[in-house]
Amino acid sequence: MREDVKKSWENFLNPETLRSNLIVVSVFLSAFEILKECIIERPKEMYTNGFDENGLIIDEKYKSLVLSLNKSPLYASLEWFKKNGVIDQADIETFTEIKNCRNALAHELPNFITEGIKSDPIPNFTSIIELLGKIEKWWVFNFEVAINPDLEDVEVDENEIIPGRLITLQLLTDIALGPEEKSEYYYKEFIRRNIL
Repeated sequence: MREDVKKSWENFLNPETLRSNLIVVSVFLSAFEILKECIIERPKEMYTNGFDENGLIIDEKYKSLVLSLNKSPLYASLEWFKKNGVIDQADIETFTEIKNCRNALAHELPNFITEGIKSDPIPNFTSIIELLGKIEKWWVFNFEVAINPDLEDVEVDENEIIPGRLITLQLLTDIALGPEEKSEYYYKEFIRRNIL
């Protein structure tokens, strides 16, 4: 048997390797979807005027001020964030690298499982967290805090904001990819605090 074929079968049949590869891919794809949803939904929320029986009522300004920036709603939203000083061109390029890694993993999953990592998604987790943090902290500080009457006279430090999506992503990576002690911590703490 050729060495590359042997290695491929070994990767596929080894429960630890297969399990690990599938977990990395699924967490990465989930993290990408959380980031993508945030990028598209936040500008749309900005131009939402309530809802009716058909769903959200999106103001026409959304088309002219966001969707007009690029053919892709995703990249149009990124450009809108850039135009508003939330991110810069380097962030858009980083997002493109993340998206390319996502596409490679999603479209070449069988190869990833048997042949191992060609485009290692692990370094992209930091980039996803940083980009999501920039967008969500800006959103919370400039919109959610700004319109909350309970926070009218409260000094809020944007750097101390920890948005829900960021917490979700951090928990996801800690639990699924972290060392055993860290990955079990949240569950054990949850059980400890919720015992009757």
